[in-house]
Amino acid sequence: MARRNSSSIDLSRVAEQFRGLQGRNPGLWPVLPRSVLLFFIVVGVLAAAWAGYWRGQLEELDAGRAREVQLRAQYVDKLKQAVNLEVLRKQKEEVTQYVSALEKQLPSKAEMDALLSDINQAGVGRGLQFELFKPGQVVVREFYAELPISIKLIGNYHDLGAFASDVSNLARIVTLNDININLQDKTGQLMLEAVAKTFRYLDSDEIAEQRREAAKATKGVRPGKSAGASPAGAAK
Repeated sequence: MARRNSSSIDLSRVAEQFRGLQGRNPGLWPVLPRSVLLFFIVVGVLAAAWAGYWRGQLEELDAGRAREVQLRAQYVDKLKQAVNLEVLRKQKEEVTQYVSALEKQLPSKAEMDALLSDINQAGVGRGLQFELFKPGQVVVREFYAELPISIKLIGNYHDLGAFASDVSNLARIVTLNDININLQDKTGQLMLEAVAKTFRYLDSDEIAEQRREAAKATKGVRPGKSAGASPAGAAK
């Protein structure tokens, strides 16, 4: 009972300190109300500082840490490249030589006539009869030009096979595509129909023209519109 009475007296004293505070100067408040007020002021200042300053600083710190990790990874990657620099240079030189060797297998514009003559001679040399030898339209690719040649040859099986072998062994690249072989009823010989494709590298003027066309195509496409759009199509 004594403990209950003392507790009741303590609570009443605490409640007594919070009575009559309205209109009084906070400096004249009792100790407990002033302490509570100071606590809420500190909490408010900390919350305002967090929202207005510390939060942004912490976000910048996190971004800086992420950037540090990225830079460390780049540093390690560049360090590996620096360590293997001689090996990479050697590989680059080998690739350059390989590309140069491939380019030598592609004729230039001036050499195309000689190559067509070589293909024709490969058939004539095997005793084959040309029914058709018609170069088609040149197809310009990104790094090279492709020339299709429609051919029809008449001869026996072994000579046609030898012709295909001779074409594959030419100094320049020539491929036989869309091959079709039919038996000729009247002569008993075979007719080979195919499209021989040969390739040449682009000269400097053709490369420059190709780049100009690509630049024009890029400038002609406006943002938000496709390259094939037209006012007539939009009106529909």
